[in-house]
Amino acid sequence: MNTLHSIAQLRAALSRARQDGKRIGLVPTMGNLHAGHIALVEKARQRTDFVVVSIFVNPLQFAAGEDLDSYPRTLEADQRKLLDAGAHLVFAPNVNEMYPHGMQGHTRISVPVVSEGLCGASRPGHFEGVATVVSKLLNIVQPDLAVFGQKDFQQLAVIRKMAQDLCLPVQIMGEPTVRAEDGLALSSRNGYLSEAERQTAPVLYKTLQSIASEIQSGQRDYAALIERARQQLEIAGLRADYLDLRDATSLHPVTANTTDMVVLAAAYLGKTRLIDNLHFVIN
Repeated sequence: MNTLHSIAQLRAALSRARQDGKRIGLVPTMGNLHAGHIALVEKARQRTDFVVVSIFVNPLQFAAGEDLDSYPRTLEADQRKLLDAGAHLVFAPNVNEMYPHGMQGHTRISVPVVSEGLCGASRPGHFEGVATVVSKLLNIVQPDLAVFGQKDFQQLAVIRKMAQDLCLPVQIMGEPTVRAEDGLALSSRNGYLSEAERQTAPVLYKTLQSIASEIQSGQRDYAALIERARQQLEIAGLRADYLDLRDATSLHPVTANTTDMVVLAAAYLGKTRLIDNLHFVIN
């Protein structure tokens, strides 16, 4: 498994793979890999012949005051995990390689509607940064398939719409969230949690499960249900950033006729911001 740091080297390697008739898969990451990332790599291996994993902590998607500087950079450990997972190539560019003329005047991609609200409201500019860097990676690698985790449900929706609207010749695949035994969604930011906070963190997913269960049992006062759930999070020690029900296909607010739903949440536990979601269907 090679690790390349320049776009020119990567394109040369991919040209050779294509000449051999190989189908290319891409798994974009910011590194500090865990079992959730490895599941994406394994899915890409099942569907393609040559898997590229990108590792790039993208400054464009971090707002002022967020954890860009402290975000874990663990390239050597990530390389070992990816070698064991069967990845064929790691693309680990630096900021100058991705933004050679700086970020201030760089072309940016905005995906309207689906990027609004939820994390889009809490982190202004975040999805513009995500859409921009993912579009760059898709153009650099030109994969047949790109695999993303569903933990970042809104992000996946943004990427899917961007690829569709821009007629990008790539299949975007979402993979289910990988969880710890107690239900906590695996995330690079879980490492920020103290031992006590880590014991509390699974309450977030349990709350989402409770919301889905009540709705599937016939509860239709969604506003009251969400408010009770928000209070339960606060009692447990989590401060909700948002907690909302959306149409799982469009991410529009649910209506009386919505049957395909997703409940999405972001909550602070201490200084750590956790996100999660649960997709479910009602009759």
